[in-house]
Amino acid sequence: MNTQRWMSKQFFSFFMTWGIFLPYWTGWMIHTKGITVSQASLIMSLGLVARGLSTLIAFPYLSEKFSSKTILNGSAIGTLISIICYIPASSFSSLLIVTLFLHIFYPTLMPALDSAAGVLVQNKQLRHYGRSRQWGSIGFVVSGIILTLFSGRFGDEVILWAMLLGALVFTCLGQMNTPAVLSQRPQADLTKTGGMLQLFKIPHFGLVLIIVILLQAAHASYYNYGYLFLQEIHAPKYLIGVIINIAVLAEIIFFAIADRRFQNFSVGSLLALAALGSSIRWILLFAFPNVTVFCIAQTLHACSFAMGHYAFMKYLIKNISPRQIPKAQGMYSALALSWSTAVFTIFGGYLYEIEPRYAFIGMIICSIPSMLLAFIYQKLELRRKDLFSNDGIKA
Repeated sequence: MNTQRWMSKQFFSFFMTWGIFLPYWTGWMIHTKGITVSQASLIMSLGLVARGLSTLIAFPYLSEKFSSKTILNGSAIGTLISIICYIPASSFSSLLIVTLFLHIFYPTLMPALDSAAGVLVQNKQLRHYGRSRQWGSIGFVVSGIILTLFSGRFGDEVILWAMLLGALVFTCLGQMNTPAVLSQRPQADLTKTGGMLQLFKIPHFGLVLIIVILLQAAHASYYNYGYLFLQEIHAPKYLIGVIINIAVLAEIIFFAIADRRFQNFSVGSLLALAALGSSIRWILLFAFPNVTVFCIAQTLHACSFAMGHYAFMKYLIKNISPRQIPKAQGMYSALALSWSTAVFTIFGGYLYEIEPRYAFIGMIICSIPSMLLAFIYQKLELRRKDLFSNDGIKA
């Protein structure tokens, strides 16, 4: 089977649902279930906590017991059931319970897909990670455009049915043919060699993890207050969705060319460039609060998010064995994509109330340290490379 095409379909179908859930789910609960903004914020914040626990603990543990195919299918079915449970839920408590249930299964699909892609690359069954991952970004944009059209015509109620349809499609795709290596259960003798702490024995894993945690945390203000900030600087309402999607389009372009253009870049170089682009992005938004500069800064999402994510995947593929990849992905998903974002959302909200621009310049408290650490890691990479070269000459 064509594993490149299979991986692209998986990314596309998952991010079709993510393009519905991430921007619209909080608003859907407020407008269709009648809860307040503060109640919805609390529900989604507790969901982030559950997401972190699921990806940090449950996903790596299950990856030692079951194949990638089983985990993907199980998580997809759990997601589908969770979304169905939203239909009768109407009270704050019932919505909270269903949301916590959803966050046990749904966000696990993201590290599970990246782990599957990493294993396929290591087994030389997937040539281009970036080329497949770009289809995830395309799916995100496509779902947003389609949902905007349908919700404008039929109202916010369509958001639930679109999410349900997307989850059903992803679940059905999981029942089709899967690359054989992803159907293999972990070998019993290899699953008893240590827990997550073993990862920190891999050269520089801890340092790289801190860098990507800081890189992803720096997006907290943008993810949560970018829409509000565009209204603050008087962006035309009919263009706000387009402006937000400039970032995703930049991400698509980066993933499309990454394997070809950045193949010879070291992980340290990529991380340093990502942090530099991130810092410039937040400084621009602070210094020039207007729509034109905001649009220009959106293109730097290719650095601040896409390049940082690509660099971490490159590090995993190069340095970490297939059986340890789920643990690393679980740690990355929980610490970088969930908990750190939650913490800096609170920090960004405090700054936003003082002055909206401060919420963005405040994010350099993450991006600048990540850049300095990336330069340190770059030097360590070069030193290690020279050491191995000298050993080879001596041999």
